[in-house]
Amino acid sequence: MTERYPDYDVLAKRDSPSWNDITRRVIDRRLATPGQPRFLTAAEFLTLSALADEITPQPADRDAIPVAALIDEKLFASREDGYRGAGMPRQREAWRRGLAALNAEAVALFAVPFHQLNGAARQLLIARLAAGELRDAAWGSMPSQRFFTARVIDDIVQAYWSHPTSWNEIGWGGRASPRGYVRMGFDERDPWEAKQRKSDAPRPRNAA
Repeated sequence: MTERYPDYDVLAKRDSPSWNDITRRVIDRRLATPGQPRFLTAAEFLTLSALADEITPQPADRDAIPVAALIDEKLFASREDGYRGAGMPRQREAWRRGLAALNAEAVALFAVPFHQLNGAARQLLIARLAAGELRDAAWGSMPSQRFFTARVIDDIVQAYWSHPTSWNEIGWGGRASPRGYVRMGFDERDPWEAKQRKSDAPRPRNAA
């Protein structure tokens, strides 16, 4: 993995004016997310972990972001989105049903649980999931495509980018509260923002 911000660690801002006490508490809780599931069963957690590995593959040269654990924590705390699309159960039920159905599809097609499939087989099932082609009885009234768009993509991607490790990849400093930002023009940065490697820096608009 080529790092665009090799010398940047967003957690170095923890005790600086960039973050207020609320931000510190939120990030501290996020970093302390338990590694073992508290809402999902062990089998459901294995399925979710394998699914997250395919949706947000991670480099091997750093500690992995605990995507499945972050989602499990959200489910355990019952932090919902505040809205629900037509045909979708509430998020706890949607995840339980969706993981069970995906596992049933894997067993029906490959005779092993989803987490035991190789990458190509997982990607095949995910492609069929995204296309709405999975119709095992375990889905019930929830369309597989809606589960993919409303839960899999939203929850997994949001969990990944909610973690400070991912912020280091893009040089983001988290909420700049109370400090704020001053230099808002093109290709400008405040002194406390991450400095991008020269080879990865954006070219000026008038460059040939």
